[in-house]
Amino acid sequence: MSSQQAHALPSDPGDVMRQRSQNINADAVYRKVLWHLLPMLVIVYIIAYIDRSNVGFAKLGFMRDLNFSDTVFGIGAGVFYAGYMIFEIPSNLMLAKVGFRKTLLRIMLLWAACSVLLAIMTSPNSYYFARCLLGAAEAGLFPGVLLYLTYWVPAARRASFTAVFMAAIPLSGVISGPLSGMIMHSMDGWQGLKGWQWLFLIEGAPALLFAIVVFYFLKDTPASAPWLSSGERDLIEADLEADRNRTGGGGHHSFMDALRSPRFYLLVGMGVALLASASNISFWLPTIIQRSGVTSTWIIGLMAMAPYIVGVVAQQWVARRSDVRDERRWHAAACAMVSALGWILLPMVSSNPVLSLLALIATAAGTFAAMGPFWSMPALYLSAKAAPGGIALISTLAGIGSLISPVIIGWLNESTKTLAAGQYYLAALMIVGAVTVVAIGHHNRSHAAGGPRLRVAA
Repeated sequence: MSSQQAHALPSDPGDVMRQRSQNINADAVYRKVLWHLLPMLVIVYIIAYIDRSNVGFAKLGFMRDLNFSDTVFGIGAGVFYAGYMIFEIPSNLMLAKVGFRKTLLRIMLLWAACSVLLAIMTSPNSYYFARCLLGAAEAGLFPGVLLYLTYWVPAARRASFTAVFMAAIPLSGVISGPLSGMIMHSMDGWQGLKGWQWLFLIEGAPALLFAIVVFYFLKDTPASAPWLSSGERDLIEADLEADRNRTGGGGHHSFMDALRSPRFYLLVGMGVALLASASNISFWLPTIIQRSGVTSTWIIGLMAMAPYIVGVVAQQWVARRSDVRDERRWHAAACAMVSALGWILLPMVSSNPVLSLLALIATAAGTFAAMGPFWSMPALYLSAKAAPGGIALISTLAGIGSLISPVIIGWLNESTKTLAAGQYYLAALMIVGAVTVVAIGHHNRSHAAGGPRLRVAA
């Protein structure tokens, strides 16, 4: 080989892969990745979110049948996150070792079994036990998917992917609202079971049926995906390698380095607010609609669709805008403030079904729209080495909000005989979350070939 030839060859493996894939359209490659991964991941999370939040609809029946108070309901709603938090980090660390497919199979089979336990609960203790087991079984799903996306998608494109995945949360409301209302309305007393028991049985079954399908459909990494050409794999790996090698912007080189950073805990602050708001929308939305004067569970189910439909639209629009502008903090903060405004307005219009629904729409739209920009941020501050434990720990610590908030709100509702105090509490959380995410500060970085090339503030 001549000296000229040797000089012409790139010395960096990433440059080699980039040259081999230079004639491939990156947008087309990532569209292909999106359509092969996201539909399955969205379906999985829809099933998961229905199973964790359908207790909000079921309470319209079992609160009366089992003589539970709002405080008992709040403890059971929140204790789900105790089991979830305990096993979340171990699950993500195990995922990094055994792969996503095996981890997801284990998660889905266990939560399918545990969700059915709610159909046979008879006392507060059995209610708490079933909810805690359900949380432990599902632990690792959300941070696992966030980690899984880092194996496939560079940071510059990840907010849109994250938002598509998290569309499962509002979509679960679109599906579960009318479905739960129909089950509660039409199946009460059939075969000697209450409507809320049928609700848990019917909505817990899809996880069991779908677990095997997902296991065989998904692949752990681009290298094992038969639907990608070698050039497409090289392009993805070159983009991910550029992310890993990027030294600007304050990425942390170890898990312990991340834990020593104030920014890590500011991320947790916004995570607490978002998870608390999202979970309490699910837990209390049917009750809020019912207390505004609507009595039919079927009508409640239909009305409950509206906040989630608007939430899906807002979520995708904000995520795309965030990716185009390559800006995360202010998108997340502005949406959190919209959610806070919705929570503040709810007590003022509580006796009007239409105005209550509009306030709920603002609350849901702001909460869900903040998720795409926010949950793409942790990977900007964590290296590949720190990401498995770091992302899971952020999600785990953020789960504290979902653990204690239903208990606090249930106690406030019972003590004040109104939903207003709990709604103001959630508004305050969202305002604090907006402040913390802005306080994280700029994250300047130069993008790899997988995304925009402008040096901007994330």
